[in-house]
Amino acid sequence: MKKFISIALVAAMALSLVACGSQNNVGGESVSGSSDTAQQSSAEVSAESSSESAASTSTESVPETVTITTLNAAKEETELEIDYDPQRIAILDMASLDILDALGVGDRVVGTADTSLDYLQDYINDEIDNLGTIKEADLEAVMACEPDVIFIGGRLASSYDALSEIAPVVYLATDTELGVVESVRNNAQTIASLFGLEEEVDTLMADFDSRVSALAEFAAGKTAIVGMVTSGSYNVLGNDGRCSIIGREIGFENIGVDAQIDTSTHGNEASFEFIVDKAPEYIFVMDRDTAIGTEGAKLAQEIMENELVMGTDAYKNGNIVYLAHPAVWYTAEGGITALDLMLSDLESELLN
Repeated sequence: MKKFISIALVAAMALSLVACGSQNNVGGESVSGSSDTAQQSSAEVSAESSSESAASTSTESVPETVTITTLNAAKEETELEIDYDPQRIAILDMASLDILDALGVGDRVVGTADTSLDYLQDYINDEIDNLGTIKEADLEAVMACEPDVIFIGGRLASSYDALSEIAPVVYLATDTELGVVESVRNNAQTIASLFGLEEEVDTLMADFDSRVSALAEFAAGKTAIVGMVTSGSYNVLGNDGRCSIIGREIGFENIGVDAQIDTSTHGNEASFEFIVDKAPEYIFVMDRDTAIGTEGAKLAQEIMENELVMGTDAYKNGNIVYLAHPAVWYTAEGGITALDLMLSDLESELLN
């Protein structure tokens, strides 16, 4: 009996030792697990803290608004504050639409004026509201599309105040004294600043200066008359409006007009005897009737190639240059794609 009790005691002690060892192992695992969990939690907190800090820094670096220099109804420079990164854009100026398209934010356009320009036809569809024309805005349509910002050109300066009641109005223009290329660069920078895309502009404008330089080298010392055909007549243009790039930046000596005469809008009607008398080496022709789709109008070539003009050296030497994209020159001067096409019109006739 005593022997049995002794054996039982020994067994009990053994079981007790096993249990203690098991508890110690479990305890060790528990402590180790707690340590790992604590380290993991600490790392997660640290990561979350870093993420929150980065998000905070990112948020702080993005402005709520942007202040730009634009024109007002009186065509005077003014400061305008606009919400940063506008999502809904109304367009009543093709040069501005051209720039927005080049910057890759054309998907923000919710309404636009009608246009015949081939490279902007993606914006003429049922999903984008028709806001009228670049000369006459449909104010109700503009209001209905609920824009964050509205872009206009000079033809709508008189509607500036009315449009401003709907949303901030960005009115940009080409400064002929500054030059078309620099005007495009500045206007593109202004528009890009609304979206934080300023660095894109240098890439988009990269080759224009060299192209202008090549044309200027060709034009050096050469005389020209620059004008447009409209309603059967030829109106001479100066260096103060449309096609000014030919005389100012390309550098042809524009002998068609007196510098004191205002030729910025539609030029001054000139007789063909006037052209003969001036005897320019080159004659540049922009077909306004084609640009605006005048029904039944004669083509510029039909009007220009008459007996008098055909007697000039410019005609005999093949130096009458018909600008191939008149709608671009007349309605979209100031855009990035427009500038490319305008230079191409000159390059194809003068350098090739």
